[in-house]
Amino acid sequence: MELNQNLQILQSVYANCPDVIFHNFIICGKTNAVIIYIEGMSNTELIDQHILAPLMLETGVEQNNSFIYLKKKISVSNMKEVHDFSVAIEQISIGKPVILIEGEKQGISFGLAKMEKRGIEEPQAESVVRGPREGFTETLAVNTSLLRRKIKSPQLKLKPLKIGRYSQTQIMIAYIEGIADPTLIEEITNRLKRIDIDGVLESGYLEEFIEDSPFSPFPQLLTTERPDVATAALLEGRSVILVDGTPISMVAPTTFFSLLQSPDDYYQRFMIGTLIRWLRYLFFSIALVGPSTYVAVLTYHQEMLPSTLLISIANSRENIPFPALVEALLMEITFEALREAGVRLPKQVGAAVSIVGALVVGQAATAAGIVSSPMVMVVAITGIASFVIPHYTTGIALRMLRFPLMFLAGMLGLLGLMMGVIVLFTHLCMLRSFGVPYLTPLAPMKGRDLKDVLFRAPIWKLNSRPHLTGEDKTYRQSHGQKPDPTRGDES
Repeated sequence: MELNQNLQILQSVYANCPDVIFHNFIICGKTNAVIIYIEGMSNTELIDQHILAPLMLETGVEQNNSFIYLKKKISVSNMKEVHDFSVAIEQISIGKPVILIEGEKQGISFGLAKMEKRGIEEPQAESVVRGPREGFTETLAVNTSLLRRKIKSPQLKLKPLKIGRYSQTQIMIAYIEGIADPTLIEEITNRLKRIDIDGVLESGYLEEFIEDSPFSPFPQLLTTERPDVATAALLEGRSVILVDGTPISMVAPTTFFSLLQSPDDYYQRFMIGTLIRWLRYLFFSIALVGPSTYVAVLTYHQEMLPSTLLISIANSRENIPFPALVEALLMEITFEALREAGVRLPKQVGAAVSIVGALVVGQAATAAGIVSSPMVMVVAITGIASFVIPHYTTGIALRMLRFPLMFLAGMLGLLGLMMGVIVLFTHLCMLRSFGVPYLTPLAPMKGRDLKDVLFRAPIWKLNSRPHLTGEDKTYRQSHGQKPDPTRGDES
Protein backbone atom coordinates (compact mmCIF):
# COMPACT_ATOMS: atom_id res chain seq x y z
CA MET A 1 0.00 0.00 0.00
CA GLU A 2 1.25 3.52 -0.79
CA LEU A 3 2.59 5.71 1.99
CA ASN A 4 -0.13 8.32 1.48
CA GLN A 5 -2.85 5.69 1.81
CA ASN A 6 -1.29 4.36 5.02
CA LEU A 7 -1.12 7.88 6.38
CA GLN A 8 -4.76 8.58 5.57
CA ILE A 9 -5.86 5.47 7.44
CA LEU A 10 -3.80 6.28 10.54
CA GLN A 11 -4.81 9.97 10.46
CA SER A 12 -8.48 8.95 10.37
CA VAL A 13 -7.89 6.68 13.35
CA TYR A 14 -6.19 9.49 15.27
CA ALA A 15 -8.58 12.23 14.19
CA ASN A 16 -9.01 14.96 16.84
CA CYS A 17 -5.86 13.73 18.58
CA PRO A 18 -3.51 16.74 18.47
CA ASP A 19 -0.98 14.99 20.72
CA VAL A 20 -0.31 12.36 18.01
CA ILE A 21 2.54 13.68 15.87
CA PHE A 22 2.93 12.76 12.16
CA HIS A 23 6.39 13.98 11.14
CA ASN A 24 7.23 13.67 7.42
CA PHE A 25 10.87 13.52 6.38
CA ILE A 26 13.08 12.21 3.56
CA ILE A 27 15.62 9.41 3.97
CA CYS A 28 18.98 10.32 2.37
CA GLY A 29 17.25 13.03 0.36
CA LYS A 30 15.46 10.42 -1.79
CA THR A 31 12.81 8.30 -0.02
CA ASN A 32 9.71 9.74 1.67
CA ALA A 33 8.96 8.49 5.17
CA VAL A 34 6.90 9.47 8.21
CA ILE A 35 7.41 8.86 11.91
CA ILE A 36 4.35 8.69 14.16
CA TYR A 37 4.44 9.07 17.95
CA ILE A 38 2.46 10.47 20.86
CA GLU A 39 3.83 13.62 22.42
CA GLY A 40 4.64 13.09 26.08
CA MET A 41 4.83 9.30 25.76
CA SER A 42 7.84 9.04 23.44
CA ASN A 43 11.36 10.29 24.01
CA THR A 44 11.64 13.08 21.41
CA GLU A 45 15.32 13.72 22.18
CA LEU A 46 16.27 10.14 21.34
CA ILE A 47 14.03 10.20 18.27
CA ASP A 48 15.90 13.27 16.98
CA GLN A 49 19.32 11.91 17.90
CA HIS A 50 19.11 8.25 16.91
CA ILE A 51 16.45 8.17 14.17
CA LEU A 52 15.93 11.46 12.36
CA ALA A 53 19.53 12.74 12.42
CA PRO A 54 21.23 9.67 10.85
CA LEU A 55 18.49 9.26 8.24
CA MET A 56 18.01 12.88 7.17
CA LEU A 57 21.53 14.30 7.28
CA GLU A 58 23.27 11.69 5.14
CA THR A 59 22.76 12.17 1.39
CA GLY A 60 23.87 10.64 -1.87
CA VAL A 61 23.73 7.03 -0.71
CA GLU A 62 22.35 4.59 -3.21
CA GLN A 63 20.01 2.12 -1.55
CA ASN A 64 17.67 -0.25 -3.29
CA ASN A 65 15.99 -1.30 -0.04
CA SER A 66 15.26 1.63 2.29
CA PHE A 67 14.01 -0.67 5.02
CA ILE A 68 17.30 -2.57 5.25
CA TYR A 69 19.22 0.70 5.17
CA LEU A 70 17.09 2.08 8.02
CA LYS A 71 17.78 -0.94 10.23
CA LYS A 72 21.52 -0.57 9.61
CA LYS A 73 21.74 3.14 10.30
CA ILE A 74 19.58 3.49 13.40
CA SER A 75 21.34 2.79 16.69
CA VAL A 76 18.31 1.61 18.66
CA SER A 77 18.44 -1.95 19.99
CA ASN A 78 14.71 -2.42 20.62
CA MET A 79 13.20 -2.52 17.12
CA LYS A 80 10.17 -4.46 15.95
CA GLU A 81 8.70 -4.95 12.50
CA VAL A 82 5.09 -3.85 12.07
CA HIS A 83 3.02 -5.60 9.41
CA ASP A 84 -0.55 -4.38 10.00
CA PHE A 85 -2.41 -1.37 11.33
CA SER A 86 -3.58 -2.98 14.57
CA VAL A 87 0.01 -3.66 15.65
CA ALA A 88 1.08 -0.17 14.58
CA ILE A 89 -1.70 1.43 16.64
CA GLU A 90 -0.82 -0.77 19.61
CA GLN A 91 2.85 0.27 19.47
CA ILE A 92 2.02 3.95 19.10
CA SER A 93 -0.43 3.79 22.01
CA ILE A 94 2.24 2.57 24.44
CA GLY A 95 4.67 5.32 23.43
CA LYS A 96 6.76 3.52 20.83
CA PRO A 97 7.27 5.59 17.64
CA VAL A 98 6.54 3.90 14.32
CA ILE A 99 8.20 4.69 10.96
CA LEU A 100 6.47 4.06 7.62
CA ILE A 101 8.54 4.22 4.42
CA GLU A 102 7.48 4.80 0.84
CA GLY A 103 7.53 1.53 -1.13
CA GLU A 104 7.85 -0.73 1.94
CA LYS A 105 5.09 -3.16 2.99
CA GLN A 106 6.01 -3.04 6.66
CA GLY A 107 6.91 -0.39 9.19
CA ILE A 108 9.17 -0.50 12.19
CA SER A 109 8.62 0.51 15.80
CA PHE A 110 11.28 1.60 18.28
CA GLY A 111 11.41 1.10 22.03
CA LEU A 112 11.74 4.79 22.82
CA ALA A 113 8.78 5.18 25.15
CA LYS A 114 9.19 7.77 27.87
CA MET A 115 6.60 8.42 30.57
CA GLU A 116 6.83 10.16 33.92
CA LYS A 117 6.97 7.65 36.74
CA ARG A 118 7.17 7.65 40.51
CA GLY A 119 10.39 6.59 42.18
CA ILE A 120 10.72 3.44 44.27
CA GLU A 121 9.61 4.20 47.82
CA GLU A 122 8.74 2.32 50.99
CA PRO A 123 5.09 1.14 51.00
CA GLN A 124 3.13 3.25 53.48
CA ALA A 125 0.57 0.55 54.29
CA GLU A 126 3.10 -2.29 54.79
CA SER A 127 5.97 -0.79 56.74
CA VAL A 128 8.33 -3.12 58.60
CA VAL A 129 10.86 -2.69 61.39
CA ARG A 130 13.47 -4.83 59.67
CA GLY A 131 13.54 -5.58 55.97
CA PRO A 132 13.70 -3.95 52.51
CA ARG A 133 12.46 -0.39 52.12
CA GLU A 134 11.35 -0.69 48.50
CA GLY A 135 7.88 -1.09 47.06
CA PHE A 136 6.18 -1.58 43.72
CA THR A 137 5.35 1.48 41.61
CA GLU A 138 2.73 2.23 38.97
CA THR A 139 5.11 1.20 36.16
CA LEU A 140 4.88 -2.47 35.16
CA ALA A 141 8.45 -2.64 33.81
CA VAL A 142 9.82 -1.37 37.13
CA ASN A 143 7.78 -3.93 39.07
CA THR A 144 8.96 -6.86 36.96
CA SER A 145 12.55 -5.67 37.33
CA LEU A 146 12.14 -5.60 41.13
CA LEU A 147 11.13 -9.26 40.99
CA ARG A 148 14.05 -10.07 38.67
CA ARG A 149 16.44 -8.44 41.12
CA LYS A 150 15.35 -10.85 43.83
CA ILE A 151 14.91 -13.98 41.68
CA LYS A 152 17.75 -14.06 39.16
CA SER A 153 16.92 -17.52 37.86
CA PRO A 154 15.56 -17.81 34.29
CA GLN A 155 12.91 -20.09 35.79
CA LEU A 156 11.02 -16.93 36.78
CA LYS A 157 8.47 -16.65 33.99
CA LEU A 158 6.27 -13.68 33.09
CA LYS A 159 3.10 -14.34 31.10
CA PRO A 160 1.73 -11.16 29.46
CA LEU A 161 -1.95 -10.35 28.88
CA LYS A 162 -3.93 -7.29 27.84
CA ILE A 163 -7.34 -6.53 29.33
CA GLY A 164 -9.65 -3.62 28.58
CA ARG A 165 -11.23 -2.64 25.28
CA TYR A 166 -10.07 0.96 25.57
CA SER A 167 -7.45 0.95 28.32
CA GLN A 168 -5.56 -2.08 26.91
CA THR A 169 -4.03 -2.53 30.36
CA GLN A 170 -0.95 -4.74 30.45
CA ILE A 171 -1.07 -7.64 32.92
CA MET A 172 1.79 -9.93 33.93
CA ILE A 173 1.34 -13.33 35.54
CA ALA A 174 4.59 -14.13 37.35
CA TYR A 175 5.49 -17.64 38.51
CA ILE A 176 8.52 -19.90 38.92
CA GLU A 177 8.56 -22.75 36.44
CA GLY A 178 9.12 -26.06 38.19
CA ILE A 179 7.64 -24.84 41.47
CA ALA A 180 4.24 -23.41 40.55
CA ASP A 181 1.62 -25.92 39.46
CA PRO A 182 0.90 -25.54 35.70
CA THR A 183 -2.82 -26.10 36.30
CA LEU A 184 -2.85 -23.09 38.65
CA ILE A 185 -1.25 -20.85 36.03
CA GLU A 186 -3.67 -22.13 33.41
CA GLU A 187 -6.65 -21.46 35.68
CA ILE A 188 -5.49 -17.91 36.45
CA THR A 189 -4.90 -17.25 32.75
CA ASN A 190 -8.33 -18.56 31.77
CA ARG A 191 -10.10 -16.47 34.42
CA LEU A 192 -8.29 -13.34 33.28
CA LYS A 193 -8.95 -14.00 29.60
CA ARG A 194 -12.69 -14.26 30.27
CA ILE A 195 -12.78 -10.64 31.45
CA ASP A 196 -14.36 -8.32 28.88
CA ILE A 197 -14.48 -4.76 30.19
CA ASP A 198 -13.92 -1.24 28.87
CA GLY A 199 -10.93 -0.51 31.08
CA VAL A 200 -8.88 -1.72 34.04
CA LEU A 201 -7.63 1.12 36.24
CA GLU A 202 -6.50 -0.89 39.26
CA SER A 203 -5.94 -4.49 40.28
CA GLY A 204 -9.16 -4.37 42.31
CA TYR A 205 -11.09 -4.50 39.02
CA LEU A 206 -9.56 -7.90 38.27
CA GLU A 207 -9.88 -9.21 41.81
CA GLU A 208 -13.68 -9.10 41.70
CA PHE A 209 -13.72 -11.01 38.41
CA ILE A 210 -11.38 -13.86 39.33
CA GLU A 211 -12.08 -14.60 43.02
CA ASP A 212 -13.92 -17.82 43.86
CA SER A 213 -16.61 -16.36 46.15
CA PRO A 214 -17.37 -12.72 45.29
CA PHE A 215 -20.01 -12.38 48.04
CA SER A 216 -17.66 -13.38 50.85
CA PRO A 217 -16.37 -10.56 53.09
CA PHE A 218 -12.95 -12.23 53.23
CA PRO A 219 -10.37 -11.49 50.50
CA GLN A 220 -9.38 -14.54 48.47
CA LEU A 221 -6.28 -12.92 47.00
CA LEU A 222 -3.47 -11.41 49.01
CA THR A 223 -2.67 -7.86 47.91
CA THR A 224 0.77 -6.38 48.50
CA GLU A 225 3.03 -3.52 47.45
CA ARG A 226 6.17 -5.27 48.66
CA PRO A 227 8.47 -7.11 46.20
CA ASP A 228 9.84 -9.26 49.04
CA VAL A 229 6.35 -10.50 49.93
CA ALA A 230 5.65 -11.26 46.26
CA THR A 231 9.00 -13.06 45.96
CA ALA A 232 8.31 -15.18 49.03
CA ALA A 233 4.95 -16.15 47.53
CA LEU A 234 6.61 -17.13 44.24
CA LEU A 235 9.09 -19.34 46.10
CA GLU A 236 6.18 -21.11 47.79
CA GLY A 237 4.65 -22.05 44.43
CA ARG A 238 2.10 -19.25 44.22
CA SER A 239 1.55 -16.84 41.36
CA VAL A 240 1.76 -13.04 41.40
CA ILE A 241 -0.46 -10.89 39.18
CA LEU A 242 1.04 -7.50 38.28
CA VAL A 243 -1.11 -4.76 36.73
CA ASP A 244 0.25 -1.74 34.87
CA GLY A 245 -0.80 1.54 36.47
CA THR A 246 -0.98 0.34 40.09
CA PRO A 247 1.58 -0.65 42.73
CA ILE A 248 -0.79 -3.22 44.21
CA SER A 249 -0.03 -6.78 43.10
CA MET A 250 -2.16 -9.85 43.84
CA VAL A 251 -0.97 -13.23 45.08
CA ALA A 252 -2.94 -16.37 44.22
CA PRO A 253 -3.83 -18.64 45.81
CA THR A 254 -3.92 -17.38 49.37
CA THR A 255 -5.08 -18.74 52.70
CA PHE A 256 -6.62 -17.23 55.81
CA PHE A 257 -3.37 -17.58 57.77
CA SER A 258 -1.35 -15.86 55.02
CA LEU A 259 -3.49 -12.77 55.58
CA LEU A 260 -2.44 -12.72 59.25
CA GLN A 261 1.28 -12.94 58.54
CA SER A 262 3.73 -10.08 58.15
CA PRO A 263 7.24 -9.92 56.64
CA ASP A 264 8.49 -9.00 60.11
CA ASP A 265 7.64 -12.54 61.22
CA TYR A 266 10.50 -13.86 59.10
CA TYR A 267 13.01 -11.01 59.40
CA GLN A 268 13.07 -11.19 63.20
CA ARG A 269 14.39 -14.20 65.13
CA PHE A 270 11.91 -17.05 65.30
CA MET A 271 11.03 -16.61 68.99
CA ILE A 272 10.11 -12.96 68.42
CA GLY A 273 8.19 -13.86 65.26
CA THR A 274 6.21 -16.52 67.10
CA LEU A 275 5.37 -14.18 69.99
CA ILE A 276 4.19 -11.42 67.63
CA ARG A 277 2.13 -13.95 65.67
CA TRP A 278 0.35 -15.18 68.82
CA LEU A 279 -0.29 -11.57 69.80
CA ARG A 280 -1.78 -10.97 66.37
CA TYR A 281 -4.11 -13.99 66.69
CA LEU A 282 -5.24 -12.76 70.13
CA PHE A 283 -6.06 -9.27 68.92
CA PHE A 284 -7.74 -10.67 65.82
CA SER A 285 -10.19 -12.43 68.16
CA ILE A 286 -10.66 -9.27 70.22
CA ALA A 287 -11.30 -7.18 67.11
CA LEU A 288 -13.93 -9.66 65.93
CA VAL A 289 -15.89 -10.50 69.11
CA GLY A 290 -14.77 -7.93 71.71
CA PRO A 291 -17.78 -5.54 71.57
CA SER A 292 -20.19 -8.44 70.99
CA THR A 293 -18.97 -10.24 74.12
CA TYR A 294 -19.33 -7.05 76.18
CA VAL A 295 -22.89 -6.49 74.91
CA ALA A 296 -23.90 -10.12 75.53
CA VAL A 297 -22.47 -10.26 79.06
CA LEU A 298 -23.85 -6.88 80.06
CA THR A 299 -27.32 -7.62 78.66
CA TYR A 300 -27.93 -11.27 79.57
CA HIS A 301 -25.07 -12.71 81.61
CA GLN A 302 -24.27 -10.24 84.39
CA GLU A 303 -23.63 -13.14 86.77
CA MET A 304 -20.40 -13.87 84.86
CA LEU A 305 -18.82 -10.63 86.11
CA PRO A 306 -17.19 -10.23 89.53
CA SER A 307 -19.39 -8.27 91.92
CA THR A 308 -16.97 -5.36 92.24
CA LEU A 309 -16.66 -4.98 88.46
CA LEU A 310 -20.43 -5.33 87.98
CA ILE A 311 -21.14 -2.59 90.55
CA SER A 312 -18.57 -0.31 88.87
CA ILE A 313 -20.15 -0.83 85.44
CA ALA A 314 -23.65 -0.37 86.87
CA ASN A 315 -22.65 2.96 88.43
CA SER A 316 -21.19 4.17 85.12
CA ARG A 317 -24.37 3.17 83.27
CA GLU A 318 -26.79 4.61 85.81
CA ASN A 319 -27.71 7.65 83.71
CA ILE A 320 -27.26 6.07 80.26
CA PRO A 321 -30.64 6.11 78.40
CA PHE A 322 -29.71 3.43 75.84
CA PRO A 323 -29.29 -0.34 76.13
CA ALA A 324 -25.79 -1.76 75.69
CA LEU A 325 -26.44 -2.75 72.05
CA VAL A 326 -27.46 0.76 70.98
CA GLU A 327 -24.58 2.21 72.96
CA ALA A 328 -22.09 -0.10 71.22
CA LEU A 329 -23.52 0.66 67.78
CA LEU A 330 -23.29 4.42 68.36
CA MET A 331 -19.67 4.22 69.45
CA GLU A 332 -18.59 1.76 66.76
CA ILE A 333 -20.21 3.78 63.96
CA THR A 334 -18.64 6.97 65.28
CA PHE A 335 -15.23 5.30 65.53
CA GLU A 336 -15.48 3.99 61.96
CA ALA A 337 -16.43 7.47 60.72
CA LEU A 338 -13.43 9.00 62.49
CA ARG A 339 -11.12 6.35 61.05
CA GLU A 340 -12.44 6.95 57.53
CA ALA A 341 -12.09 10.70 57.98
CA GLY A 342 -8.48 10.21 59.03
CA VAL A 343 -7.80 8.31 55.81
CA ARG A 344 -9.45 10.90 53.54
CA LEU A 345 -7.97 14.00 55.14
CA PRO A 346 -4.51 15.26 54.09
CA LYS A 347 -1.72 13.19 55.61
CA GLN A 348 -0.41 16.11 57.68
CA VAL A 349 -3.69 16.56 59.58
CA GLY A 350 -5.44 13.22 59.15
CA ALA A 351 -3.83 11.37 62.05
CA ALA A 352 -4.13 14.36 64.40
CA VAL A 353 -7.80 14.95 63.56
CA SER A 354 -8.73 11.27 64.01
CA ILE A 355 -6.95 11.00 67.39
CA VAL A 356 -8.17 14.36 68.75
CA GLY A 357 -11.65 13.68 67.36
CA ALA A 358 -11.82 10.32 69.12
CA LEU A 359 -10.71 11.85 72.43
CA VAL A 360 -13.09 14.81 72.20
CA VAL A 361 -16.08 12.79 71.05
CA GLY A 362 -15.48 10.06 73.64
CA GLN A 363 -15.07 12.54 76.48
CA ALA A 364 -18.07 14.61 75.39
CA ALA A 365 -20.30 11.54 74.97
CA THR A 366 -19.33 10.27 78.42
CA ALA A 367 -19.89 13.66 80.05
CA ALA A 368 -23.27 14.02 78.34
CA GLY A 369 -24.40 10.63 79.60
CA ILE A 370 -24.88 9.13 76.15
CA VAL A 371 -22.34 6.32 76.53
CA SER A 372 -20.54 4.84 79.51
CA SER A 373 -16.80 4.89 80.19
CA PRO A 374 -16.44 1.08 79.94
CA MET A 375 -18.00 1.14 76.47
CA VAL A 376 -15.56 3.83 75.32
CA MET A 377 -12.71 1.67 76.60
CA VAL A 378 -14.06 -1.47 74.84
CA VAL A 379 -14.39 0.36 71.52
CA ALA A 380 -10.90 1.85 71.87
CA ILE A 381 -9.34 -1.55 72.58
CA THR A 382 -11.24 -3.01 69.62
CA GLY A 383 -9.94 -0.25 67.36
CA ILE A 384 -6.37 -0.84 68.49
CA ALA A 385 -6.82 -4.59 67.92
CA SER A 386 -7.98 -4.01 64.34
CA PHE A 387 -4.82 -1.97 63.63
CA VAL A 388 -2.69 -4.99 64.54
CA ILE A 389 -3.99 -6.88 61.46
CA PRO A 390 -1.20 -6.54 58.85
CA HIS A 391 -3.41 -6.51 55.75
CA TYR A 392 -5.96 -3.75 55.24
CA THR A 393 -8.49 -5.92 53.39
CA THR A 394 -8.60 -8.42 56.26
CA GLY A 395 -9.17 -5.58 58.73
CA ILE A 396 -12.11 -4.34 56.65
CA ALA A 397 -13.66 -7.82 56.76
CA LEU A 398 -13.46 -7.76 60.56
CA ARG A 399 -15.04 -4.31 60.67
CA MET A 400 -17.94 -5.55 58.56
CA LEU A 401 -18.54 -8.72 60.57
CA ARG A 402 -18.39 -6.96 63.91
CA PHE A 403 -21.85 -5.41 63.44
CA PRO A 404 -23.93 -8.55 62.71
CA LEU A 405 -22.21 -10.28 65.64
CA MET A 406 -23.20 -7.37 67.89
CA PHE A 407 -26.83 -7.68 66.76
CA LEU A 408 -26.82 -11.42 67.51
CA ALA A 409 -25.23 -10.83 70.91
CA GLY A 410 -27.76 -8.09 71.74
CA MET A 411 -30.72 -10.32 70.82
CA LEU A 412 -29.62 -13.77 72.06
CA GLY A 413 -26.64 -13.15 74.30
CA LEU A 414 -23.67 -15.52 74.20
CA LEU A 415 -25.85 -18.10 72.44
CA GLY A 416 -26.34 -15.72 69.51
CA LEU A 417 -22.65 -14.83 69.51
CA MET A 418 -21.66 -18.51 69.36
CA MET A 419 -24.15 -19.12 66.57
CA GLY A 420 -22.60 -16.27 64.59
CA VAL A 421 -19.06 -17.57 65.19
CA ILE A 422 -20.08 -21.10 64.12
CA VAL A 423 -21.65 -19.75 60.90
CA LEU A 424 -18.51 -17.71 60.27
CA PHE A 425 -16.16 -20.68 60.70
CA THR A 426 -18.43 -22.83 58.54
CA HIS A 427 -18.17 -20.21 55.82
CA LEU A 428 -14.36 -20.16 56.16
CA CYS A 429 -14.24 -23.95 55.86
CA MET A 430 -16.26 -23.77 52.63
CA LEU A 431 -14.22 -20.94 51.12
CA ARG A 432 -11.66 -21.59 48.37
CA SER A 433 -8.93 -19.57 46.72
CA PHE A 434 -8.32 -20.98 43.25
CA GLY A 435 -9.38 -24.37 44.56
CA VAL A 436 -7.18 -24.26 47.70
CA PRO A 437 -9.14 -24.58 50.99
CA TYR A 438 -9.07 -21.24 52.78
CA LEU A 439 -8.09 -22.69 56.17
CA THR A 440 -5.18 -24.76 54.83
CA PRO A 441 -3.18 -26.25 56.56
CA LEU A 442 -5.52 -26.40 59.57
CA ALA A 443 -8.56 -27.63 57.66
CA PRO A 444 -7.78 -29.93 55.97
CA MET A 445 -5.04 -30.78 58.46
CA LYS A 446 -1.51 -30.83 57.08
CA GLY A 447 0.70 -31.28 60.12
CA ARG A 448 3.94 -30.62 58.31
CA ASP A 449 2.83 -27.10 57.33
CA LEU A 450 1.65 -26.11 60.81
CA LYS A 451 5.18 -25.09 61.79
CA ASP A 452 4.62 -21.86 59.86
CA VAL A 453 1.06 -21.22 61.09
CA LEU A 454 0.55 -21.69 64.82
CA PHE A 455 4.15 -20.65 65.41
CA ARG A 456 7.08 -19.58 63.27
CA ALA A 457 9.72 -22.28 63.22
CA PRO A 458 13.38 -21.34 62.60
CA ILE A 459 14.28 -20.76 58.96
CA TRP A 460 16.48 -23.85 58.97
CA LYS A 461 13.41 -25.92 59.93
CA LEU A 462 11.22 -24.55 57.11
CA ASN A 463 12.70 -26.96 54.58
CA SER A 464 9.47 -27.88 52.78
CA ARG A 465 7.13 -25.76 50.71
CA PRO A 466 3.43 -25.47 51.58
CA HIS A 467 1.30 -27.96 49.68
CA LEU A 468 -1.05 -25.61 47.85
CA THR A 469 -2.06 -27.11 44.51
CA GLY A 470 -1.22 -30.11 42.37
CA GLU A 471 1.88 -32.17 43.07
CA ASP A 472 3.82 -31.44 46.22
CA LYS A 473 7.03 -29.59 45.29
CA THR A 474 8.70 -30.99 48.44
CA TYR A 475 11.91 -29.41 49.65
CA ARG A 476 13.15 -25.84 49.40
CA GLN A 477 16.48 -26.29 51.23
CA SER A 478 18.89 -28.99 52.34
CA HIS A 479 18.43 -30.92 55.56
CA GLY A 480 20.80 -30.75 58.52
CA GLN A 481 21.41 -26.98 58.53
CA LYS A 482 20.73 -26.47 62.23
CA PRO A 483 23.48 -24.31 63.77
CA ASP A 484 26.03 -26.46 65.61
CA PRO A 485 28.70 -24.63 67.64
CA THR A 486 30.86 -27.78 67.78
CA ARG A 487 31.52 -27.69 64.02
CA GLY A 488 34.02 -24.87 64.39
CA ASP A 489 35.91 -26.78 67.08
CA GLU A 490 36.29 -29.81 64.81
CA SER A 491 38.08 -27.77 62.18
